[in-house]
Amino acid sequence: MIRIGILGDIGSGKSYIAKIIKYPVFNADVEVSKIYQNDKKLFIKLNKILPKYFYKFPISKVEVSKAILANENNLKKIVKIVHAEVKKKMNIFLKKNRSKKIVVLDIPLLLENKINKKNDILIFIKAKKSEVFKRLKRRKNFNLNLFYKFKKLQLPLDYKKRKSKFIIKNDFTNKSVKKEINKIIKKIL
Repeated sequence: MIRIGILGDIGSGKSYIAKIIKYPVFNADVEVSKIYQNDKKLFIKLNKILPKYFYKFPISKVEVSKAILANENNLKKIVKIVHAEVKKKMNIFLKKNRSKKIVVLDIPLLLENKINKKNDILIFIKAKKSEVFKRLKRRKNFNLNLFYKFKKLQLPLDYKKRKSKFIIKNDFTNKSVKKEINKIIKKIL
């Protein structure tokens, strides 16, 4: 099984590109949302360390945002607990898809949390900052302060670019991105 890790800036189109690859995708953001809604044990862990912010189940993203904005250390505490669960979900996904030729890992903190393996094929998504920002501002609950707090958690983009075997320029047009992906998949296989 070939593991493809998708890297890039917040809002660069990682999930969009992961879907276009047409192989099973593990999307960490989707899994986190499910965990907040369904995992009572995770809620209890968060309630224990941050009872002021996590006091009712299911967990709402508004509560998570408030906790993160209140104190920078809260983000690290939340990430530590949530990423342990995400890693378990990823392992289940990998077992379920072990017979597939390729799987795609769409995990925002893939390198930061050392979830990647040495032989993973990393693809960096490059996008114009101005375009990314325009797109982020259109998101329903976009918060600039939250954006900067999450940016602080990330490794520098230049580092991620250097670690990647391929770079896709995302100009947010379907045709050019699909062409790039098809070239990469042919090289991989």
